[in-house]
Amino acid sequence: MSLALPILPIFKLLLVALGIGHCVWISIHLKLISKKALIQINFKENWKRLLLSFILVALSSTLFLYVVQPENLFIVVLKKPLLWVAILFVYAFLSVYPQELLYRSFFFKRYNGLFKNNNYLLIINILVFPLAHLFFNNGLVLLVTLIGGILFTITYYKSKSVLLTSLEHAIYGNWLFTIGMGEMLAFPMPQ
Repeated sequence: MSLALPILPIFKLLLVALGIGHCVWISIHLKLISKKALIQINFKENWKRLLLSFILVALSSTLFLYVVQPENLFIVVLKKPLLWVAILFVYAFLSVYPQELLYRSFFFKRYNGLFKNNNYLLIINILVFPLAHLFFNNGLVLLVTLIGGILFTITYYKSKSVLLTSLEHAIYGNWLFTIGMGEMLAFPMPQ
């Protein structure tokens, strides 16, 4: 939430780095995350739900963009394909995986003991994810991250897989960028 403060971007980056460093230190010190948990995928048990979710997200987001900004449909792929490929990789590896380590794996391991009812843990996890995106100062980003928070929390809770949740997160984020919603979601876009 401190990222929403009106401070210079370098200080926001420093806050993020300190937060990640703190969570990594706690995770190592308290042995919260095992190597197995970081690389297991559990795809077989979850593929049908993930495929159905992706189809719903892809159809609804494409329809939304077609109605709101049809001129942006697939604009990055068509006008700046190298930027598109670069964003796909940078987003997946430098943004998504660290987010899922923090918001799913770390959160569930660190705060599970605070809740007697798992439903409260899930609800808080779902709500924390959009809060982390307040600094965009964009209602659409908050709505999209709330929906993402629901999907990613369910995936992590069912699979206990950071890798599977990260894959889902990367696919959705990259899809939204691919179809042309990047400008709405603070990705760089061609003019």
